[in-house]
Amino acid sequence: MQELRGKVAVITGGASGIGRAIAERLATEGVRLVLADIEEPVLAETTAALRGAGVEVIGVPTDVSKIDDVRALAAATIDAFGAVHVVCNNAGVASRSVIDISIEQWEWIVGVNLWGVIYGCHVFGPLLRDQDEGHIVNTASLAGLRGIGLLGSYCTTKFAVVGLSESLQNEFLTAGSAVRVSVLCPSFVRTRIGESARNMPPALAASHPAEQAAETTGLINQMMVGAMDPAIVADQVLDAITTERFYVLPHPDLAYVATRDRLAWMMAGGPVAPVADERTLWDALRPPG
Repeated sequence: MQELRGKVAVITGGASGIGRAIAERLATEGVRLVLADIEEPVLAETTAALRGAGVEVIGVPTDVSKIDDVRALAAATIDAFGAVHVVCNNAGVASRSVIDISIEQWEWIVGVNLWGVIYGCHVFGPLLRDQDEGHIVNTASLAGLRGIGLLGSYCTTKFAVVGLSESLQNEFLTAGSAVRVSVLCPSFVRTRIGESARNMPPALAASHPAEQAAETTGLINQMMVGAMDPAIVADQVLDAITTERFYVLPHPDLAYVATRDRLAWMMAGGPVAPVADERTLWDALRPPG
């Protein structure tokens, strides 16, 4: 999609972080915006700020883990603007290992990170296909290209988003559709993902060990030192939409190392050696500079 002026973009997780940065960048291209977020006060503030800058924008409170909410988001988009052209399934949360979190926490992170993307593609995909125009951007992660022990549940969802996105792209191509897909796989970006527990359902938050939440927040926030500005990621997302580029890798050197090592492990039959110190892996993932 080379011409974006006057088009309509839906962005989940659009009130802050990468989502807000994408919204601000698309707005400079004359795109009309629909921002979806579960944090209603922040959503209202972001929507008001953009509207004050002259952007055509609405905010729709949305829990992407609920299909009815995503259907309502689509209905609100059509009611407001009559069409949709770009869909950024960006909302996401972070969690820890595979075995040290509860099943309820698993259901929460899978609900947001994976089902949220599935619902976005399921609800908006047919609209784009039927008009034979549009672009879907699914936010995955560098953690969707290489397993990380400390973030096992997060990696699980992000690996799935990469596979879903590759498959959906091939589905559109096979059908001869003009709709395209991109998958965004950044390393650490300056966002509040380390504070994901703030958006847990109340019942789950009440049973979520405070020390576990603090540990996850602390580790992720350590990595935020020198993390990439979301505006840089937004620039790359815009470029991917206009050039129809599938993989969006804001940290290309790290993505290369992650995929190279994973391929080496596959060919060798498994990891060459266990990661003795998880901190070593964190250091390896630290953005350069």
